[in-house]
Amino acid sequence: MVKTKKQKNKKSSATSDSAFFLKLVMYLILSSMWVRLQYQNGTELPLPLGAVIALVFASHDHFQIDRKIEVALILVGMFIAFWLPIGVFIVM
Repeated sequence: MVKTKKQKNKKSSATSDSAFFLKLVMYLILSSMWVRLQYQNGTELPLPLGAVIALVFASHDHFQIDRKIEVALILVGMFIAFWLPIGVFIVM
């Protein structure tokens, strides 16, 4: 059976879709990580360390076509995870 160009293009676009979806899931999980410093007097300092790392990954991506979507997803994941007890808690 001879493969045509249409079949090859269809197969490569499915691979890029799955890679894009995996990248979005990685950005969502990574941006939800917070480092929260809790002091003895009860104050807390939350630092969005995972969002900073995700933004660094997004800026160094070879295919920068969907950077706006990636940054928007990082910000949404960061703001949602701010209210959830996700991340590392350090008591000082």
